Amino acid sequence: MKAVFYHRFGDADVLEYGDLPEPKMGLDSVKIRVKAAAVNPVDWKAREGYLDTVCDTMFPVVPGCDFAGVVVDVGLGVTEFVAGDEVIGFQRDDYLSHGTFGDIAVVPTRAVAHKPPGLDWLESAALPLAGITAYQAVVRVLDVRKGQTVLVHAAAGGVGSFAVQIAAHRGARVIGTAGTHNHEFVKSLGAEPVDYRYGLAESVRALASGGVDAVLDAAGKRTVRALGPLLLPGGRLASVVDPKVRSAGGHYVLARPHRPDLEEVAQMAADGVIQVEVSTVFPLSRTAQAHRLSQGGHTRGKIVVIVDESITGGREPRTGEIHE
Repeated sequence: MKAVFYHRFGDADVLEYGDLPEPKMGLDSVKIRVKAAAVNPVDWKAREGYLDTVCDTMFPVVPGCDFAGVVVDVGLGVTEFVAGDEVIGFQRDDYLSHGTFGDIAVVPTRAVAHKPPGLDWLESAALPLAGITAYQAVVRVLDVRKGQTVLVHAAAGGVGSFAVQIAAHRGARVIGTAGTHNHEFVKSLGAEPVDYRYGLAESVRALASGGVDAVLDAAGKRTVRALGPLLLPGGRLASVVDPKVRSAGGHYVLARPHRPDLEEVAQMAADGVIQVEVSTVFPLSRTAQAHRLSQGGHTRGKIVVIVDESITGGREPRTGEIHE
């Protein structure tokens, strides 16, 4: 199969594009022909070796978590899917080896759901990891409810943009931090935008003088200690990027593969509750460029890589700017 892979840790230059054997299928897994895959910060962090202290690595490593594709075969114990099903999901093993930036991915059923009707392949690929991270943070951890005020830090990014929409759908008032060039976008998601660079605390207090009920940090960069004081007494703090949030009395949210949650997120997308923003699209052979763009930060929505070129039919996709 054609895939992107690396034989050692390093910068984006270690990524190669070529042929690899197809991964073997597990008893409780599905084999998927990948149509598109999205880039997440964990992809380049793993490539640079930041996860080497917490999980084993089996080179060559195919990067990538998110995918949208078609089931081509199922494991002996699988009854939830059949060949031909259009699906989405994310790959997460306890070691680094088989990702989704290749023609074929093998993924445990716990991290697979049916593709939302109405979404194209690119939007579908951009949804799973960021969507379930936002859902689990907003619903499971922060327990955001109607009438509460929530601050989402980095509201224009992948996780942040979903978190804003989920919190707003639950009836919360949402304040979202973003650069001024993304304020209209954040407003369209249902949040009141504030600039994260200058006087963040003062800007938030100008909108919520008494404080906020919950804070979700999707940016990191040592901002957790600045966000905590904005909470009302008994308020909840969570971060999806900074484990040190625990030392500030908050919760670190690492998305857990859970099909019911993924199905709920897919249904929200199908119902139009959450919109998927695909900012930039690359062909598989240009994955290194996609990694560099993600690593630079400040990306609106998601970056997606086209694995199966037939999905565009020679035309530009409905969302995103294609980079040849």
